[in-house]
Amino acid sequence: MISSVSCKKKTVANDPIPSIGFDRFTKTVISEFDDSVYLYINYTDGDADLGENDPDKKSLEIKDSRLPKPDYYFIAPLAPDNANVKISGQLKIELKSLFLIGTGNTELAAYDIRIRDRAGHWSNSIRTPEITIRK
Repeated sequence: MISSVSCKKKTVANDPIPSIGFDRFTKTVISEFDDSVYLYINYTDGDADLGENDPDKKSLEIKDSRLPKPDYYFIAPLAPDNANVKISGQLKIELKSLFLIGTGNTELAAYDIRIRDRAGHWSNSIRTPEITIRK
């Protein structure tokens, strides 16, 4: 589940390339399958074209450091089409049903994240701090 926590609009458009930054996790130690953790990232976009109108288009990329390939998620539009204003805010991303991949009792996982706007511009990539997943 992904939701926009806040969005601020400014009247002057800036860089059309979105930018993101890590804010926080709600937990840093979780039990596999039982706990969900929320990840908060801040975003800024100079032309307000973050998020998709088509739910089949995935614009959020999240790669678990323990896995070779990322997963992609839908983000609803964060501003009306053709708004052409600078927006900034925070996304709340639920990471649920996390589990151990190996045979040990604990694993550390970090997440590489980036976001794509409707024009196809990818944001910078960020890596979160590690969280601990326990059996």
